Amino acid sequence: MSRYPLVDLDPATLEHIAERGGRPINLYRVLGNQPALLHAWIDFASALRYQSATPRQLRELLILRIAQCCQSSYEWSQHLLLARQAGVPETQIRALEAWRDSPLFDPRERAALALTEAAAAGRVDDPTHAAAAALFSSAEMTELVLTASFYCMVARVLDAMAVDNQGE
Repeated sequence: MSRYPLVDLDPATLEHIAERGGRPINLYRVLGNQPALLHAWIDFASALRYQSATPRQLRELLILRIAQCCQSSYEWSQHLLLARQAGVPETQIRALEAWRDSPLFDPRERAALALTEAAAAGRVDDPTHAAAAALFSSAEMTELVLTASFYCMVARVLDAMAVDNQGE
């Protein structure tokens, strides 16, 4: 059970969520306790999802890996659906925790996953960054770092607020 009330979102907020491709999940209902920050959150998450040039499949892999690293079952369940919708192969989803030993991930995916794990650990060293930067442009690197970092924050917010997916 959430530590914060699940707010009944007003029609304008529900429209704002829908216009950005979302639905009123429990996370948004908890964040609705502070409407201005909920709106900013929705806008930023939407920009990461729909205004990035890196492949959606790759970004969903990163988010799933963040969910694993941060032990966020809520984030995992939300993004498992999104990863499947984006076309992430089930074989990669099943192998994700052991991606380093799996032949299912290409060099770009490996570099992005290493960068993601480092971000989740709170320290991206120069060799990890350089390996990814050799395969991605500066704009793509910015998207990957922001995606990994944002979803680390998501996992931490979910944990701190004890948001669950009951009733979704």
